[in-house]
Amino acid sequence: MTGKELLYIEDALGHETFMKSCCPKTSAQLTDPALSAYVKELEQKHTELFNKFFNLL
Repeated sequence: MTGKELLYIEDALGHETFMKSCCPKTSAQLTDPALSAYVKELEQKHTELFNKFFNLL
């Protein structure tokens, strides 16, 4: 793996970490149950994406 590819994966991991940390806070603040559930689904999706990128290392 090239250095440029590693930088890309590191950047992607940072983005996914940020999204994973934002989702629970946002979900807790929402009053619409359907929207809150959707944000929780997004949290799971970002966790899956984080794991996929992490496994590339």
